[in-house]
Amino acid sequence: MTPDLRPVLPRPRALLLLSLLALPLSLAAQEAAEGSATPSAPVLQIDFPETEAIPGQPLSLRLTVLVPTYMPRPPVWPSLETPNLLVRLPEGATGPTSQRIEGETWSGVTRHFRLSPMVPGEFSLPPQEVVVTWQNPDSGTTETTSLTTDPIAFTGMVPEGAEGLDPFIAAADLTLAQEVEGTPGDMSAGDSTIRRVTATVKGVSPMFLPQLISVQDLPGLSAYPDTPRLEETDDRGTLNGSRSEAVTYVAEGGGGGSLPAISLDWYDIDDKTVKTASVEALDLHVSGPAAARTEPRNWRLILQLAAGALVVIVLLVLVLRRLLPDLRARIQDRQARARCSADQAWKALQRITRDRDHAALRPALDLWADRVIAEAPRTPDPRDLPALHQGLLALGAARYKAGSGETGSDDAAWTALQQALTAARSQGTRRRARSPLPPLNPQTPA
Repeated sequence: MTPDLRPVLPRPRALLLLSLLALPLSLAAQEAAEGSATPSAPVLQIDFPETEAIPGQPLSLRLTVLVPTYMPRPPVWPSLETPNLLVRLPEGATGPTSQRIEGETWSGVTRHFRLSPMVPGEFSLPPQEVVVTWQNPDSGTTETTSLTTDPIAFTGMVPEGAEGLDPFIAAADLTLAQEVEGTPGDMSAGDSTIRRVTATVKGVSPMFLPQLISVQDLPGLSAYPDTPRLEETDDRGTLNGSRSEAVTYVAEGGGGGSLPAISLDWYDIDDKTVKTASVEALDLHVSGPAAARTEPRNWRLILQLAAGALVVIVLLVLVLRRLLPDLRARIQDRQARARCSADQAWKALQRITRDRDHAALRPALDLWADRVIAEAPRTPDPRDLPALHQGLLALGAARYKAGSGETGSDDAAWTALQQALTAARSQGTRRRARSPLPPLNPQTPA
């Protein structure tokens, strides 16, 4: 009977048993691999879910720093300041946090920013740096690490139908209110009327509100605008506020006029439509004779004074042009004399002795001695002084002494020469100071 040579296949039960035995080993290997990949340095997380906003409306940005131990000092956060971008920190913007990373609890701090584009267009924040001070669990020391974000890009977009708004204002609500103090329709000289207009907004910062009142020049009235007042509140993350402007009109004589109505177009972010807020015009009337006109400016006198000042400037320029060449020549001559003086030659000689330059010593000494004699002919030649002569001989002997390899003798000779030069210069200086001029009545020997 022919034997069956087909391969024997394992039974299903045997396969199941083998897979169950291999499962703990694979799980253990996976956990070991994950444990070895656990990071030990600080981690920076960025949460920026939305990248488009209507100008004036905020985008939420959260930066979170996590460390495996703790931070003895709070992180140093970036400011994110960028042109045409309003950066705000809401209430409770910074707070502690913790996360499980690879089975371990990491502690951290999170910072919440609100970014509001002030104009339409593309915005890009360059990489920002967060400085973290933390305790390293491996070394047990406190370390400082700088973490850097990726560039953060977002867009300020004008909604459809609001392209013509200038300035662009988007809010949940906007109202204008007008208050008038005084009797604008029945004023006399010395009376005053105050016009106050207040814009109140919800869902946007009042910083986006424009100037409300334009000062009008009315006959018989003088206008005195006050400094605008801005008030902002944060209601659980929603910005509200108001802008108030006031102008005081003081009557100076008969006259008056009409202050125009004020209107402001804005985009309602809830209804998705453009709306208009407005206040009525205000008429002012001042009874009595017209105020005396102020004296006009004397333009003729002003022109004469300007012409006189121009003439003085031209004369001054001409004088300086004549004097400057001579002054420049004197300065250059003085500088040239200084370069050719004995003092300059002495400085060069001192430098050569410090550098131990044998080749340049004799020319420099001759130049200095010649200039000393030229400046004070009655001063003896420094080269004839015995101490200086002995110093030069000693230096020559130390240099050319046959078979002498000692460096100390050469240094000693240079030191002695420097001392002799200093003594020679001091002696010549004292003689020049004692007799700067020849005697008036020289006596001849009998």
